[in-house]
Amino acid sequence: MTIQEWFDKRKEAQIERRARDMKGIEIETPELWTKCVHCGAQMLKTDLEENMFVCPHCDYHFRINATERIKQLFDEGSFEEMFKNVLPTDPLNFVDTEPYAERLKKAHAKTGLDEAVITGIGKIEGHKIAAAVMDFDYMGGSMGSVVGEKVTRIMEEALKQKLPMLAVTSSGGARMQESALSLMQMAKTSCAAGRLDEAGILYINLLTEPTFGGITASFGTLGDIIIAEQGARIGFAGRRVIEQTIRQKLPEDFQTAEYLLKFGQVDIVSKRKNLRKTLANILDMHGV
Repeated sequence: MTIQEWFDKRKEAQIERRARDMKGIEIETPELWTKCVHCGAQMLKTDLEENMFVCPHCDYHFRINATERIKQLFDEGSFEEMFKNVLPTDPLNFVDTEPYAERLKKAHAKTGLDEAVITGIGKIEGHKIAAAVMDFDYMGGSMGSVVGEKVTRIMEEALKQKLPMLAVTSSGGARMQESALSLMQMAKTSCAAGRLDEAGILYINLLTEPTFGGITASFGTLGDIIIAEQGARIGFAGRRVIEQTIRQKLPEDFQTAEYLLKFGQVDIVSKRKNLRKTLANILDMHGV
């Protein structure tokens, strides 16, 4: 055997051994690119993140989670979460295609959150403010008894400390797995918003993609000032349900932030990059 043959044989043996070692092992490779769901443009994920998850080609605003929303809106390190110990249960032992308890576990595993809202107190350009920030990734941002309880508690805290209140909504509506217990949260949160009004506490709504159902029918649209993020879909029932009910074709821009602004149902439509400054300006004007 020549030296060259020995090296070739050794190399083949190493390749075979490496193949055996890697057999059955799945290697996860990070996806570096993403595609805009609106215009189809391909872009680096890092570029999208640096642009606040807004497509640089068509200005489409991607849906973002509650953690990212807090990072974008609040002064760095200023947000202190409250009522994290309020956790969901399964009082009805509800089962549809799978038990509700299993759905809660999966939602936690997916998002790292215990519920579809994060509540706390932070600062926006130095202005101290109480906030409830919803997360659509957790069971479609649906409002169950814990979401309603946490929103009510942070409103009560705003009342106690005489702080302005911000509710950032992103939800498909009430949580069907909790039945009437979920619907009761609409009344509870609305009453809490009413107490803020009676006390003269500034309450701001920020409606983001999407905000529907029991949220728009309760605390989501009861603010003194209602801001909608550009392009957000906002309504009660979905477009398809309405069209089937009234047997008419709705306008293309129906239930968008811009459509609602045109008919006076929201006060401001803002690009994501301007939201923080918009909120700071409102707080400045109100001297809070």
